[in-house]
Amino acid sequence: MNLPQKQCVILSMDSLEGFEVYDDLIDEPLKVLGWQTHTISWKAKNVNWNAYDAVIIRSPWDYQDHAEDFLKVLSDIESSSAVLENSLAIVEWNIDKIYLKELEENQINIVPTLWKEALSTEAVNEYFDYFKTEQLVIKPRISANADNTFWLTRSNFETYLPELRSIFNKEAFMVQPFMESVIKEGEFSVFYFNGVISHTILKTPKNDDFRVQEEHGGRLTTVEPEAELLKQAEKTLSAIANIHNMPLYARLDYVRDETSFALMEAELIEPSLYFNMNAESPKRFAQAFVDKMQTYTSL
Repeated sequence: MNLPQKQCVILSMDSLEGFEVYDDLIDEPLKVLGWQTHTISWKAKNVNWNAYDAVIIRSPWDYQDHAEDFLKVLSDIESSSAVLENSLAIVEWNIDKIYLKELEENQINIVPTLWKEALSTEAVNEYFDYFKTEQLVIKPRISANADNTFWLTRSNFETYLPELRSIFNKEAFMVQPFMESVIKEGEFSVFYFNGVISHTILKTPKNDDFRVQEEHGGRLTTVEPEAELLKQAEKTLSAIANIHNMPLYARLDYVRDETSFALMEAELIEPSLYFNMNAESPKRFAQAFVDKMQTYTSL
């Protein structure tokens, strides 16, 4: 058996304690295809990125607290001889959720959103009126893992005002009507590797919660995407590829609305790809990665 000749970094974080991580499932498929993996924290010091052929951003799930430092590390990687996936340009675009506004301008159906810079008691009342709803979600434009995400009602939002003011005093944020289908049905995630669909899952929050992440008690189910969901996903991926090149991986999160499916987020930086939910997905990912690497003449 030939030993792997090429070296690939799985970019992670200092400690993954408390997180559910499945990236080890791609180690063997990549090895079979000639790539040796090395898990390295994005905060690691004095890393010689030139010693590696590629770096795949996978689980740096604390980057949102140090976004500027994170982007500097990615810039250092992209300036090296290693290929960064997904690219720095995609990360810079995707790190601020204002990208959703650009997708909406490209006829992508997103959850209705207000983009705001400052928060006040009067403004929150206006948000309820604007969306003609009794429930809102307010969250930072740069965030992950549902951090600092608030589910508010007209009757309880004043209780959260001190915390909201503390967080959003100098931080841009977004406001959306609470999508009840998240609780009634769940959130769909459609996974693409190098432009080809791999698998789809349905994430359902635990009782009395709206967060679908496993770390918050969310439940996962593998599903077949219905035709309308697949139509919206393909349209979204095409729009992303037109704005940038096709990403190595994309997780597109949707919730059902009155007529179709609305995009919640296009996860292009460090989404869990839930390799545990589809036995063939690690092999698909490895092959997609190798195929993409072959397009770079430097390799």
